[in-house]
Amino acid sequence: MGAKLDDSGNCPRVKKFSVPSELGAPRSSFVPNIFLNDMSSFVEENLGISMRAFLNLGVTLLIALLAGIAHWRHLDGLFENDRHFSHLSTLEKEMAFRTEMGFYYSYYKNYIESPSITSGLRFFVNDHLSESPKVINALKRFNLYPEIVIGNLQRTYTGFMEFFGLPSKACYDVHRVNDASPVEGCEGLGDPAYFYVTCVFVLNGLMMSLLFLYGTYLSSSRLGGLVSVLCFFFNHAESTRVVWTPPLRESFSYPFFVMQMLMLTYIIRNQNPGRKVLAALGVCNILFMLPWPTSQYILLTQVACLYACYVMGYITPSLLKRLIAVHMAAASVCSVLLFGNTSPSSLYASALLAAWVVVSFRDILFKDYPHGGQRALVQGFTWFGLTVPLKWTLSAVLGTSDVHISHVVSSKFNLNKDFISMMYSCVDEYDYMELETILGYIKTLLLPLNLIIMGFIGLKTGYKVMNYLKQPTVKEEETQDDTEQVPDLNNGEVVFNGLQLLAFAVLAVMVMKLKVFLAPHMCIMASLLCSRPLFNWLGDRSKHHMVIFWVLSIMAVQGVVNIQKQREIGGDFRSPAQEELLQWINTNTPTDAVFGGAAPTMASVLLSTRRPIVNHPHDEDPGQRERTKMVYSMYSRKPVMEAMKSLMELKVDYFILENTWCFPRAREGCSLPEIWDVEDVANRGKPPLCALLSADPQPHFRTAFENKVFKVLQVPKPTR
Repeated sequence: MGAKLDDSGNCPRVKKFSVPSELGAPRSSFVPNIFLNDMSSFVEENLGISMRAFLNLGVTLLIALLAGIAHWRHLDGLFENDRHFSHLSTLEKEMAFRTEMGFYYSYYKNYIESPSITSGLRFFVNDHLSESPKVINALKRFNLYPEIVIGNLQRTYTGFMEFFGLPSKACYDVHRVNDASPVEGCEGLGDPAYFYVTCVFVLNGLMMSLLFLYGTYLSSSRLGGLVSVLCFFFNHAESTRVVWTPPLRESFSYPFFVMQMLMLTYIIRNQNPGRKVLAALGVCNILFMLPWPTSQYILLTQVACLYACYVMGYITPSLLKRLIAVHMAAASVCSVLLFGNTSPSSLYASALLAAWVVVSFRDILFKDYPHGGQRALVQGFTWFGLTVPLKWTLSAVLGTSDVHISHVVSSKFNLNKDFISMMYSCVDEYDYMELETILGYIKTLLLPLNLIIMGFIGLKTGYKVMNYLKQPTVKEEETQDDTEQVPDLNNGEVVFNGLQLLAFAVLAVMVMKLKVFLAPHMCIMASLLCSRPLFNWLGDRSKHHMVIFWVLSIMAVQGVVNIQKQREIGGDFRSPAQEELLQWINTNTPTDAVFGGAAPTMASVLLSTRRPIVNHPHDEDPGQRERTKMVYSMYSRKPVMEAMKSLMELKVDYFILENTWCFPRAREGCSLPEIWDVEDVANRGKPPLCALLSADPQPHFRTAFENKVFKVLQVPKPTR
């Protein structure tokens, strides 16, 4: 069909659509520009930031997400390679959770197998299995909130999948070597053990995302965040134990500590946090403290670092009081949720109270010390001098004590040697940091880099702090705004993180298991290599970036080797002797039969057989340590009747004897008979009771079961 002609016989001119000149854009970009303008206006009005800042934030969060996913998959792959977890039977998966891991996992198993949530919670607060015949509040004693949360998630997931008729797991027969019978192996979130481990690894993937954000914020550079992540991967074996011990309390607690430290760094940098920020900090404190009793000692070092920053002028008095209030409120909430397990007489609580008193009454207490340096020195000694007496006083009034910590300290300095302190000194996790660990930090340049960064922090801040301490102190009421107390000092968050690194270094050197705080924080501090204020002397950004990539290249030489070594770790978990033992218990003993023995084995008995036990690996409670000591009298040199009397007193029906606990170990003085020699001087030199019973338990005990590793002795019932 042709074009219509006008009266003159010509085709009419087509009127073109033109864009007004004030829009300043051709037609192809007109609609996108309108969208971008609207989007920019929306972002500025609702978020209070520019569109450029919003896009930068999006890129940062995307990188953080990718780092978290990479760490999650890395953990999952290492765990699967080490144990071939997906091809283990249910019993083998449970046996793979040794010592405390199996003990914690047993509560998760009981919770998801309970008929209802209420019945599961009822068992938590009325546990009659773990310290038979006592009934204890396990939720108070063992910090089991992670098991409740994961248990509820697992119930919800399986219920959802069943409702829609979707498969939640895949099961198959696994044929084993050495004539072992085939077992059924399952993988997928419908398998309880698989679901539990996946939740732990996802949470620690989130930790890596937070680590990236932490390094990015501290260094004000996304490249700094990448440096932190790479350093963590390069030193992965020294930075976390979660891949080998998923159910331990630190696996649930540490990610929230990273979040808490990130928020605290933000608060110190900005100096004037709002209520929402302080409330979020309090929530992080609670989530850090609830799963792990050791957390309060880590927070004690944090309070000390905050107080040191206040003394040096990096934190204003009003900010420190608000932070102390947040700590106190969070500790109070944890004490309620743990039924009073977080003691108000702890050193952490005493340090908070002492800091509050010193800061609140500083103008009265130190009016005779107007000079900044004098006042700083006196405030430091006063805080320490108040903390220790407060601790002693509160402990005496409330009738509580940190016996657990005193035994650990005794084991470190050979003070007051006894059975309990020797048990701690023979556990690798409580030993001093190994030289091999320090050499590993040096090979990846993590330690040298941190020493250089700490040196520059000291040089940058030392002069300013000395000038501040030389100035006369201005009273708070003489200033209109407390934030004006120290106008010439900044970068307080860097100083705080540096002090926290020093505290972690001391803890890690003293107690090896606490290196899980040192190594990640060194990775975070390594991000400061990208800090322009700290390294602007390197020249412009291009030269600075060249130095950063040069350092990363050298770190990667050993770092990649470390990653490859981890990835090459392979195995297939098997424990035929223990499997035979647990199957015998399930088949041949009454459900109310009470067992005693080595604490790690007792955790497996509780988990896989649901039989009552009298001792377990969780050694925070002094009463439980004494019960374990009574059970371990079977590994002493005492007369057999004395050891048998201890078992009868605990109402033990079966004692599981293990030769590995009887014979000398690699570390001299760390077999149980040798540990008993420290305290039981009267019987020193006699043959170990366990060796005699292993050869012939008659006439005092009857052998109910025996294989290459275990011998189950039936304990006679006491007679009137």
